[in-house]
Amino acid sequence: MARILLADDSPHAQRMGERILREEGFEVVSVTDGQTAMLRLDDVDPDVVVADVFLPGVSGFELCRAVKTDTRYRHARVVLTAGLLEPFDEDDARRSGCDAILKKPFEASAVLQAIQPLADEAQLSRGLFGEAVDGLRTSASVEPVEAPKRIPPDPERVKAAITLALDASLPALIEEITERVLVALGH
Repeated sequence: MARILLADDSPHAQRMGERILREEGFEVVSVTDGQTAMLRLDDVDPDVVVADVFLPGVSGFELCRAVKTDTRYRHARVVLTAGLLEPFDEDDARRSGCDAILKKPFEASAVLQAIQPLADEAQLSRGLFGEAVDGLRTSASVEPVEAPKRIPPDPERVKAAITLALDASLPALIEEITERVLVALGH
């Protein structure tokens, strides 16, 4: 089973990424900032690192460069992510050494299309012929896989989805706020 280190400070992006990847049989470890991702590299030993470029602490670009320059992670592949509306320079991502770029919100087919081949490569790279696989990879000019172009979202569908999500989470939110207010009031 391939291991994924998912580094994203957005709880929604984490949940979506985890759900998509776990349903396909990946083992997923999630962290919310770049510094924690750096610390977890050794114990997770991921096949693929999926990192938001705008992580707090250590950026996704910095995390990518660290993975790509450390021989302990020569097998690991890196996918950088950014929101559709975030100012993101794909040339910077390529220069940092990433293997693929994904735009958020995550679409299951695009995530799997990008990550599955990279996970397979990483697992091959760990094996007996790892150095040969890496040599072939670096000798060929491999372009990062890019997610397919997205159709602009329908504002009414987005509004409906947000309304459903708020309706589902509102009771728990009310309960949590009530508890905090009571604690603050000393009850």
